[in-house]
Amino acid sequence: MKTMTCHQLGGACDETFRAETFEELTELSKAHGMDMFQKQDPAHLEAMNKMMQLMQNPEEMNKWMDERRKDFEAQPDDV
Repeated sequence: MKTMTCHQLGGACDETFRAETFEELTELSKAHGMDMFQKQDPAHLEAMNKMMQLMQNPEEMNKWMDERRKDFEAQPDDV
C-alpha cells in the first residue's frame, strides 16, 4: 500500500489516497476530483482546467502519467 496526495497527482489539496496500485490510486483521485467539481471548489477547478489542457496533447498526457506512475512506484510502502 502506498500513499500520495491530491497535489502530487496534479490536484489542489493535501487529501491523501492510499492504494496498492497506481490504477487504484488514479480512481480514488478521480472520485475526489468529481466530488470537488460538484462542490465547485475553485482551486480544484483550476487544477482540472490545467489537466484538460494537458489532455489536448496525448503525447504530453502520456508523459505526465508516466511521471506520476514513477512517483507512485518511488513512494515507500505504508507501514
